[in-house]
Amino acid sequence: FCTPCLQECLKPKKPVCGVCRSTLSPGSRALDLEKQIETTETTCNGCNKKMYLSKMRSHAASCSKYQNYIMEGVKAVTKEPLHNTRSFPNRFTFPCPYCSEKNFDQEGLVEHCKTLHSMDAKQVVCPICASMPWGDPNYRSANFMEHLQRRHRFSYDTFVVCDYDADEDDMMAQVLMRSLRDK
Repeated sequence: FCTPCLQECLKPKKPVCGVCRSTLSPGSRALDLEKQIETTETTCNGCNKKMYLSKMRSHAASCSKYQNYIMEGVKAVTKEPLHNTRSFPNRFTFPCPYCSEKNFDQEGLVEHCKTLHSMDAKQVVCPICASMPWGDPNYRSANFMEHLQRRHRFSYDTFVVCDYDADEDDMMAQVLMRSLRDK
């Protein structure tokens, strides 16, 4: 995991695993895994230089051929140019469905509602879900606070790269083709 993703997992009062979202408990270092990372060789996909896994992250950060390799992959899965000027729905800031406050990020909206509206039983539309292509802007959650805490404990964008307009079958085919080329 990269540092920003790892820090996102550690933000909650109870840190969670970056993969399964289980609560993390203090433990000992995985020395066997560290040794395996120190002794396993790999090859840079950009310049074909051989190195140990433990050195790969710093190499990738400075290898221009690896950066080009990554950008080729991004271009291969992007259907439209990045500089497209069409209008995109705002999926980054949300209004509170209970009061007039606006411009909360997902985590901020969850905290705001837990702090100020935890006892409000009014049925409201989830602004986060309503902003998604699959969201229904008319659906009122019977228990919005439970919905927030279960469905929006973390942000999709933090953990996955989303192309909300892409067809799921197309995305899966592209991922499979990319993984075959990487081997």
